Amino acid sequence: MGHRSPARFFAPLALVAVSIALFMVVTSPSTEPETTAPNRATEARPTGTPEADGERRERKGPRRYTVKPGDTPSSIAEETGVPLEEILRLNPDLDPQTLSPGERIKLHQ
Repeated sequence: MGHRSPARFFAPLALVAVSIALFMVVTSPSTEPETTAPNRATEARPTGTPEADGERRERKGPRRYTVKPGDTPSSIAEETGVPLEEILRLNPDLDPQTLSPGERIKLHQ
């Protein structure tokens, strides 16, 4: 019988060690707080036009919404905070069955 290479013994040990280290990294709690990128579609921005009294007027949200795949008028209302009735009133030709991604709908006048 010939001499066996030490690599035959260390390779399985290294595989187990890497697997354990990977498991520990994946399951360990994050030390940094989770942050989410702001959603540009629902972000309220000031208009930049001063009111007569010198204060800035705050917008209620964006004026238009770009439809994403799978959107429905009720899901858009929930996501943007604009009542469904308001969306339907501002978009009288809006047909929920024919919403297509990229279509823009009014949220505010």
